[in-house]
Amino acid sequence: MRGDFFPAESPDFPRTSRELLHRCLESGRLRIGEILLGRDFTLRHLSDEGCDELEIHRDPHSARLIARFDAKGEFRSLKSAPDLKRGWLLEAGSLEGMELALGFIYPAALGLLLSWLCGTLRPTPLPETLDRQSGMYRITQLLRDDQALDLIACRCGEGCLRTVLWDLEPESTVTSLPAARRTLDDFPADRIPLLCREACNLLIAAARPIAKGNLPKED
Repeated sequence: MRGDFFPAESPDFPRTSRELLHRCLESGRLRIGEILLGRDFTLRHLSDEGCDELEIHRDPHSARLIARFDAKGEFRSLKSAPDLKRGWLLEAGSLEGMELALGFIYPAALGLLLSWLCGTLRPTPLPETLDRQSGMYRITQLLRDDQALDLIACRCGEGCLRTVLWDLEPESTVTSLPAARRTLDDFPADRIPLLCREACNLLIAAARPIAKGNLPKED
């Protein structure tokens, strides 16, 4: 897929996130997560394509509030969850404004993609992430592989839009997700991928009560 974007040896290869966004707009990659990008530097929910009666925002910082709560007014703890509210149009006014707004909605999305395109993105296997935990989360190191796979299927498969690049071990892949959620091969040509390089804090938190059940039983 890297070559589908632009060869790394090309003199036009993007060197910054803003250049990458510019190239995506030029090449027709206008969909990222639940967002539809416009070449006129607008952003809206994908499901609002073609809608005229939308709430207009012109400050890129408005994206922070748009991404904070879902349609029910509940706080969105995971920005890449498929629950972004509808009914708004953000006129960012410039490439810089669009980059800023997109960063509020999907933090680090462009930076991670640029690192992947450059070949410098290093996904972290789940055990390595768990080994870094301390305090009340240290117990997650007791999580078994079968439990991890079930947890990943639930939390990452149904509750997140990112493509999971990390594995259980370098030689043990995550088999509980569809292939389309594990690789960028055959990724739609009109989309910008959202990448996940390591298990997030929400997954770690969800793993804690499961791992506690693996403690030896007291006599």
